[in-house]
Formats: sequence, structure tokens, C-alpha cells
Amino acid sequence: MTKTQETGTVSTVVSPDGTSLSVERMGTGPSLVLVDGAFCGRNFGPSRALANALKDSFTVYFYDRRGRGDSGETMPYATEREIEDLQAVLTEAGGNPYVYGISSGAALALEAAAAGVPMRGLATYEAPYTGVQGPDGSPGSHREHLEALLRDGKRGSAVSYFLVKMVGAPAFLPYLLRIMPGVWKKQTAAANTLPYETRVTNNFTAPVERLRTITVPTLVMVGGKAAGPMAQGQKTIAGAVPGSEHRVLDGQTHQVSAAAIATQLKGFFDGGK
Repeated sequence: MTKTQETGTVSTVVSPDGTSLSVERMGTGPSLVLVDGAFCGRNFGPSRALANALKDSFTVYFYDRRGRGDSGETMPYATEREIEDLQAVLTEAGGNPYVYGISSGAALALEAAAAGVPMRGLATYEAPYTGVQGPDGSPGSHREHLEALLRDGKRGSAVSYFLVKMVGAPAFLPYLLRIMPGVWKKQTAAANTLPYETRVTNNFTAPVERLRTITVPTLVMVGGKAAGPMAQGQKTIAGAVPGSEHRVLDGQTHQVSAAAIATQLKGFFDGGK
């Protein structure tokens, strides 16, 4: 097992609606909770590498969001339940930790901050407030289309639709992923959570009025290679959150490197000590 694959201590946290959440902890120092984007969890996605890059400076907590990995799922889904999930993890982390969210996890972290969930500081990377429209020309129809595919048992088609039509990935990507069995299996396993992403991201539209209520010190980050709508979305966030700081990470895409993010988090959160 390489250094970037080291594991921590895994525990179960129970959300107020009874949903069990699988949470992993590693490192020492001030508490920092990582919030993943679509598909991702403790064992798939960027959090483990980032946790390893941060564990000498922070006690890092990262978890499987509801419906993914080793966490449970209680219906019906609502963004409020995911906010409660995050608050339960923050309580496990000491009640007032730093928070970092990426992609839809960034949107979730912003919604939690706007709802008054206590956190010491917040950093986000590319919350997907891109204004992408659904098949009938309205943002909300994305969720309806995903739900229809899932009702028909077409989990692979739901993944492909999300990646190409909603995220803007090239059309060949799902075909490439299908020949990567480990990746495709994990993405299709989490396909049931894709409609949730449309809700937690406010149908890909920045909830400006809610963002204006955030009082937590906030860092809003975007990759230097981000497409125009993504870059503009981060400017909208930074313009709405009072006193926030906006940074562009040169050379970075949506798949931002752990080293680049770790450097930013260490600098920003250390300044809040």
C-alpha cells in the first residue's frame, strides 16, 4: 500500500433520520472535514489522497455521503437531510471544524454554512453552478430524466447522461470508462444518487440570496483550465458570500491535484487559527 493509499480509523455516525454514515479519520491537528462530489466516497475519488496530503497538519474526516459506499440511505431524499448528515459528521469531528467541499460537495457545504451549521472556516472548489439546462430547456428536467432512467434500471445510461449532458464531458468518455471495470462499477453503483445532485446544487444555479447569509470565512477556488460557465459560477459565489476570497489555481482542471488543494487549505485555514 503506497503512502497516498493509507487508511485511517473508520466509524459509524448516525444522522438524525437514522441513516448510518461511514466516516474515516486520519492525522493530527485541527479537525477538517472533506465533502465529496458526485459518485465519490471514502474509497473512490479524491478524498483519500487529499487526506493523506493533509494528515500531518489536520485531523481529517471524510465520509460516504448517503446512498454511497458503506453509508445507508433513508427515503425520501431531501437536501435538508444531507445537511443534517454533514452536521452529524462535523459533530463527530468536534463540532466546529474546518470544511472543504469539491464539486457538488462544495454546493452541499455552502448550503450547510448558509443554514447556520457551525464550522470554523470553509473552502470550496468548483461548486457546479454552471446554469446547465435540462432536455426541455429547464434546469429541473435533468432530475426527471435521471429518475426515469433509474426507474427503468438503466444505471449505466444515467451515468452517461450525467457525465455528458450535465457535466459536459466528451461523448466518448462513458465508452472509455466502460473498459475500466473498477471505475465504471463504482460509478454505476452510485447512480441512484445522481438525482440528489440536482437538488443539492439547486439545479446548477447559485442560490445567491442564501449565499449572502454565510458568515463563515470562505475561500472559493476554481481551476485555471475551467470552462467559462464554471469559472463564472465561482465568481458568482465569491461575489455573494460576504468577505470571501476567490482564487484561481493555475493549470488545474475539475480533477484538481491533491497537492494543489492541500497547499491552499493549509495556507487559508492556518490563517484562521
